[in-house]
Amino acid sequence: MPSMNPGWFRQHPTKVNVSTLIGRHNARRYDLNRNFPDFFIPNTKQSQPETEAVKEWISKIQFVLSGSLHGGALVASYPFDNTPSASPLNAVFQRYSPTPSIAPDDDVFRHLSLVYSTNHAKMSRGVSCRSHVPFKDGITNGAAWYPLTGGMQDYNYLWHGCMEITLELSCCKYPPAHELPKYWADNQQALIKYLAEAHRGAHGFVMDENGNPVERAAVRVKGRDVTYHTTKYGEFWRILLPGNYRLDVSAEGYIPQEVEFVVIDSHPTLLNVTLHSAKRIDNGGYYRPLAPRPPPAPAPGFFASITNSFQNLVNNFLG
Repeated sequence: MPSMNPGWFRQHPTKVNVSTLIGRHNARRYDLNRNFPDFFIPNTKQSQPETEAVKEWISKIQFVLSGSLHGGALVASYPFDNTPSASPLNAVFQRYSPTPSIAPDDDVFRHLSLVYSTNHAKMSRGVSCRSHVPFKDGITNGAAWYPLTGGMQDYNYLWHGCMEITLELSCCKYPPAHELPKYWADNQQALIKYLAEAHRGAHGFVMDENGNPVERAAVRVKGRDVTYHTTKYGEFWRILLPGNYRLDVSAEGYIPQEVEFVVIDSHPTLLNVTLHSAKRIDNGGYYRPLAPRPPPAPAPGFFASITNSFQNLVNNFLG
């Protein structure tokens, strides 16, 4: 997708801006990277046509890996972007007490971010842009940098099982066109290496006992409380680092299965699973798999704890 915000660029085709403020919003003055549904707190901002188009696109194609290209810094940022206590007051304290918001697949996200930064011409050096502190190895947890509500990378990960990181590629928010060859040279190797990571981990098919694909089967790796779903062809993909794992697979009307498997570094593990139809139970329904559990909430930082206590005191005082 060339741009999620074509409206602004159509109105300002030659605008060059170093800051992070001008040009962030669409033609209706909504920041599109604050416009997606949020797992931690309700996003009350009106959903924009661009956001709805992207959500529909993502729902129809099960993407495995994604990189959202941004400008304004030089870093690979990974989920979570938000925290369980992401109030505006907490966000102020978060600036001074960075607290990572750890995703269930934190090891994979850190690996993916390092793959990009170490193959970039200079990202892994932790080059600091104006007003930014250097990023160790050129990567950061999103919330540890600053928390935000309604970001696209958290949405892709939690709603659709797509491993997405945000790639900030330039200190200048909107560099001029004549500099694009330089940016391509800086990022070409990193982009290729990053895309190749889609072939890491495990993939396969979930079928019934007659060899028919089971669509929307819930696929979850034990210890990683994020549920993925199979496509209409019964396909699934799961990016994982080398190690031993257990996979829980369940679907409406089928007996759930648990499968042990091993992931190695050289090639993805092929993992096909057969689900057998469940017998009807007394009330006439079928066995219903348990709903997926939400990811565990990260522990608040020191300042976040103070802020929560202060907010509770204010709430009690004001009734």
